[in-house]
Amino acid sequence: MEVVELLGGFVDESDPDVDFPNVYHAYQTAEGLRKMFPDLDWLHLTGFIHDLGKVMSIWGEPQWSTVGDTFVVGCEFAPSIVYSETTFKDNPDLNNSKYNTKYGIYEANCGMNNLMMSWGHDEYMYQVLKNHGSTIPDIGLNCIRFHSFYPWHTGGDYDHLCTDVDRTMKDWVTKFNQHDLYTKSTVLPDPEKLKPYYESLIAKYIPGKVKW
Repeated sequence: MEVVELLGGFVDESDPDVDFPNVYHAYQTAEGLRKMFPDLDWLHLTGFIHDLGKVMSIWGEPQWSTVGDTFVVGCEFAPSIVYSETTFKDNPDLNNSKYNTKYGIYEANCGMNNLMMSWGHDEYMYQVLKNHGSTIPDIGLNCIRFHSFYPWHTGGDYDHLCTDVDRTMKDWVTKFNQHDLYTKSTVLPDPEKLKPYYESLIAKYIPGKVKW
């Protein structure tokens, strides 16, 4: 909960829809999921903590390196990656035959768990939770890991690397993102009122001291 409160002064510069601290977005996302899926308390928690990886910016990392969309590295850059034509023009992977093909270092339908993702707040938070031994179900962990992977769940790219399990997971990520995107509102929740519920979920699914 201490890290959640650190985001009380953090505004994501890459998000055109909000100009208020990220801590409110955490509660808005979580409460949207809580309303839609009242019996899935682990999903409420997933919504609450999904952006906590942005704390890297509080600790000194520039926002461009921690926020924004993610993509697969080790194969050709998907056409739906935003600003791909200008962002990657000096990237040596474009001219490396090991990385610039459709499959690159991967095999067909190798599965999402075998892909190397670009670094950002999603991947960081996912790895923190895995390292800690969180008991959040895999669906929740993957919603955290892939919620900014827009070239996949919105752009339709990378399906050739997916398994049927991944495609089912994609449905969950899409449902999750509806609450990540569309619960943003200038009507801000009351953190003090909601805090006890989410503290109880943290104690249930992420007990003990987390190594960040």
